[in-house]
Amino acid sequence: MEVETRRIRRFVNQQIRSNNLLPLHAPSSSSSSSSSQLSNTISFWYCDYKFSSFNKHLYHFGRRHANFFRLWFSIGLGFALSAMLAVTLILLWELATALHLCGESNKLRSLTNALLFGFPHLSGLSLSLADAGYICISTIISVFVHELGHAVAATSEGIQIEYIAVFIAVLFPGALVAFNYELLQASQHLTALRVYSAGIWHNAVCCAACGLALFLLPVLLFPFYSSGHGPMVLDVPPTSPLFGYLVPGDVIQSVDNVPIRNAQEWLTLNTLTYDIQLRNVNISQHTGDLGVLNKRKGYCVPSIVMEASKITNFPENQHVCPSELSAFVKILCSDNITLDDGQSETDLSNGRWNMYCLNAKDVVKLDKCGDGWGLATSKRSSCSCSQDEFCLAPIQEPGMVWVEITYSSPSHECLHEENTGPVSKTSGPKETNCGATFIFVGDVISMAYSIQLTSYLPHWGPKIVAYFPNFIERILIWTFHVSLALALLNGLPVYFLDGESILDATLSHFTSLSPRKRKKVLRLCLLGGVLVSIFGFFRLLL
Repeated sequence: MEVETRRIRRFVNQQIRSNNLLPLHAPSSSSSSSSSQLSNTISFWYCDYKFSSFNKHLYHFGRRHANFFRLWFSIGLGFALSAMLAVTLILLWELATALHLCGESNKLRSLTNALLFGFPHLSGLSLSLADAGYICISTIISVFVHELGHAVAATSEGIQIEYIAVFIAVLFPGALVAFNYELLQASQHLTALRVYSAGIWHNAVCCAACGLALFLLPVLLFPFYSSGHGPMVLDVPPTSPLFGYLVPGDVIQSVDNVPIRNAQEWLTLNTLTYDIQLRNVNISQHTGDLGVLNKRKGYCVPSIVMEASKITNFPENQHVCPSELSAFVKILCSDNITLDDGQSETDLSNGRWNMYCLNAKDVVKLDKCGDGWGLATSKRSSCSCSQDEFCLAPIQEPGMVWVEITYSSPSHECLHEENTGPVSKTSGPKETNCGATFIFVGDVISMAYSIQLTSYLPHWGPKIVAYFPNFIERILIWTFHVSLALALLNGLPVYFLDGESILDATLSHFTSLSPRKRKKVLRLCLLGGVLVSIFGFFRLLL
């Protein structure tokens, strides 16, 4: 956001010059009636609404606590200058990296993206209508906090407010606070710097407040909501691959035997599962790599069932299981080499193996084996099955991940059952009155983001109360990121933002420079800042 005094000179310069300098005292009652004399701007790309009804209250508030606010905004001045220096150095580092003047650091690149583009990671998925609403609300809050900082900083220094305006430029909402520019210019340089830096400082404080509120949210909601017992499903759109399997009110208990405590763990674990799957080579593409078969999710299948479902598979004559069945293959490990299913390592090395077509609904009820499961099976031997069983693993196509999802139903007894412990280490979860376990095979990242979850379970009340914690949490998260982006962007030394005014006021401290040289230095710095910023943003987006 641009500093208000700059806006006056650019957008309403003629109007301000026609006014007399406002006295350095509280505005009279007649000033409140001047709002009717303010002319609003309406054009194709810009429209605003100006009002002055809060001028008197803001002025009295700032003057009443002037000593405190001078100290408060002096701290903000130091923060704003540090942020401006840090953002400039990051952009210069990006420029130097692009010109091969220094080595590229992936960690620095990740940090840069997190700072300059601090919005929640959506894994390439498009924003929903609800997310757009959260962004609008968060933007209004962040802009309000930013402009309130400028207004309070000015009034605490005895500088009166001309008017407050809310506007829409193209499609972007915003707000501004117009000051008496001549009075601000006549004040000390530190006074002007405190006013110019107040918006960045207040956005930083807003970020800290949102972070603290998110950390304390379970405590604040504790009398009415509980957390840590698994995320509850709020909505399953018809386009979701989980539509028909989960319904609003279901509580997700585990993924691949790993307990899930909140919505963030649901996203993190599914992303981690996908990343692990990428490291494993698919059987159909690496027929000679026997080690691939050792680190997979397996099930202990009785030999009788295997004989009834066995298909001999050759690369040149692929056999596909019926649509209701899934293809499995034996995991190679030393635990079950005593059993012979007519298949040897020589056959596998020659691209020949046995496949088994099994029903996933039946297999999920069997004991688990293999090294590809979660923490719940970490104490077991990799292929620990009984004497008459083989460890079979599902065959997965590239990009397709096999995951077990265990959930509980929204019945009264299930919501009050303790489900904080891990799933059984010796058997898969069985279908009960409280819920069931089902298999999902596909893009787990898209699946994870396709449903709406909340980490907080209501103790009582109608179903709509379950949405309240999620609403508060999303507002806090988006406000944190939008406010952070607003603070860092205003710290850039570019035109039309607070960085321009801060840089101008900072250069005024160098008395060795004449006004003409100072203006030239300012233009040069701003032009360089614009070019480096544009280059840096394009590089970060690629």
